[in-house]
Amino acid sequence: MSAHLPLPAPEAAQHSAQLTELVRSDISAQGGWITFARYMELALYAPGLGYYTAGAHKFGEAGDFITAPELSPLFGRTVARQVAEVMSQSVPHVMELGAGSGKLAADMLAELERIGSLPESYSILEVSADLRERQQALLHERLPHLAARVHWLDALPETFGGAMVANEVLDALPVHLLHWRGGDTHVPENELERDGLDAEALTLALSRLRERGQVLLERGVVANDTGFGWQDRPITDEELLQAAQRIDVPDGYVSEICLAQRGLINSLAQRLQQGALLFVDYGFGAREFYHPQRSSGTLMCHYRHYAHDDPFFLPGLQDITAHVNFTDAAECGIDAGLELLGYTTQAFFLLNCGIADFMAERAPENLRDYQPLSAQLQKLTSPAEMGELFKVIALGKEMANPLSGFARGDLSRLL
Repeated sequence: MSAHLPLPAPEAAQHSAQLTELVRSDISAQGGWITFARYMELALYAPGLGYYTAGAHKFGEAGDFITAPELSPLFGRTVARQVAEVMSQSVPHVMELGAGSGKLAADMLAELERIGSLPESYSILEVSADLRERQQALLHERLPHLAARVHWLDALPETFGGAMVANEVLDALPVHLLHWRGGDTHVPENELERDGLDAEALTLALSRLRERGQVLLERGVVANDTGFGWQDRPITDEELLQAAQRIDVPDGYVSEICLAQRGLINSLAQRLQQGALLFVDYGFGAREFYHPQRSSGTLMCHYRHYAHDDPFFLPGLQDITAHVNFTDAAECGIDAGLELLGYTTQAFFLLNCGIADFMAERAPENLRDYQPLSAQLQKLTSPAEMGELFKVIALGKEMANPLSGFARGDLSRLL
């Protein structure tokens, strides 16, 4: 597939070559092999070179993909209604993780102002200096009178209360790739020892991994003459091994586990005093995520609006994502002391929060204004578009009343 993708401009190709050399150096420093999670971390977040930390446009028609806030202001306006409800039960503060172009923040703040529910402060945690500048420029242009309320963070605050929003953040967290091989497959222990694995750790890992008649391996990245390639090794990370052993899939299955998601949710849970965390992303509950027919996993790349499955294509110039395991997100939150406040599709969430009400602002006979808005509503809510694949999950603490975004269409049974 990657052979048919558009070629980059010379300066972009040079940028990718620099990141490629950085990854190759990292692989060499780690003994010739790194986890895919490490590769994904470097490809997306290496300072000044990673996809999200460099200056290329990523969002909208000129970028590589279109997110819901870029698609329509209806999305941010509707989410703002749920945010207002959360703030009314907790603290008048909003924190957004990974604010992209700043469109969601601008749309939400404008709607919160319109309905008389402005937060006392709106914090944005953004790892990309380039995106932070774009967010600041957009908010200054659209809402200069609210500039004093918006703050940018370099790290999570020690404590937090109110509404936290993360749209398409979890899918961009680095994932580990796992390969469930048949138990009769011989794993050459001496060859793996030559690759630099500790002999004692290797023996322990192999003995545990054969207990169920399967050999569980971690699929990592090696350098080769053409760029990068795959190599499987026994799992030596205890947390990853325990998570993999709980998953029942057929031999030959390849899929992802996102330890970074667990770390993020646990950190947020420790800091949240009162309020709710709202995650919007594409994904499934665990049973569907690890369905026998999904034997190649969910890893996907986005380059100039082409979706493909080659994460080694032009590192630094394309997005690399994996679908979200929402069961894992819910269990992690609950284990960390949060309450599951709701889980549903994006369509139900937006409809429950009143997205259709905004259509009344345009007269149907005014086709020039009404039809584009109607088309945007369709893309956000249709099962054939974003409505069903995208889900919304809310985790919270000290929330007295149910959230209206989950009044109908509860899917908690699928977690």
